[in-house]
Amino acid sequence: MSDDRLTIAGREFRSRLWVGTGKYKDFVETKKAIETSGADVVTVAVRRVNITDRNSENLLDYLDPQQYTILPNTAGCYTVEDAVRYARLARAAGVSDLVKLEVIGDERTLFPDTAGLIEAAKILIKEGFVVLPYTNDDPIVAQKLVDIGCPAVMPLAAPIGSGLGIRNPYNLKIILESVNVPVIVDAGVGTASDAALAMEYGADAVLMNTAIAGAQEPIAMAEAMKYAVEAGRLAYKAGRIPRKLYATASSPIEGML
Repeated sequence: MSDDRLTIAGREFRSRLWVGTGKYKDFVETKKAIETSGADVVTVAVRRVNITDRNSENLLDYLDPQQYTILPNTAGCYTVEDAVRYARLARAAGVSDLVKLEVIGDERTLFPDTAGLIEAAKILIKEGFVVLPYTNDDPIVAQKLVDIGCPAVMPLAAPIGSGLGIRNPYNLKIILESVNVPVIVDAGVGTASDAALAMEYGADAVLMNTAIAGAQEPIAMAEAMKYAVEAGRLAYKAGRIPRKLYATASSPIEGML
């Protein structure tokens, strides 16, 4: 799998497991979980985590930017203006022009405001950002995001932090079939089997935070997720057998005594 790299907008990534940095007990645990996961893309909420003030304790003190791609995100932004502002802040601080764009439409479900998402994406793309949009599992919205210049789409599997796994595999499969950019399943993964299933469907990567940080043993779960994503990708590339209603003998019956 070492040569099975993911490429987005000319940038190459080794691991297909992307991880977040929220909800850990401290930065030391965050670092250990990320190292164990094998991820090389790490998302950071610009609005919630200090990454811009170098004079105080900073998450980036624990993450080597030479080792990881730091992906700022606009989590917690409920308006186009806020999302654009925090993306600009991350770039101005020298973090990245790559941004995971979130425009949240509802505080209770944390579902995306897709109209606001498209509007914010247009603004940031014009300003030279590489926009990776967190969206719902709507194939039409996914295609619109691709059409305006997003080099990947990040549909949810289930509500953020819910751990419910993939609730609508059919929409996800339609997105995978209809867009010509990488698809990163984002939000809703609960355990290793959820991650493996997403990859078996053909997702190009899986992004998660709560599933690891909220586990009883976050470091152990980080390792489980690493292997789950690798196994799911291998299974997808290998090609599963077709489903059948009746049994088929594993051994041929010709020549039996």
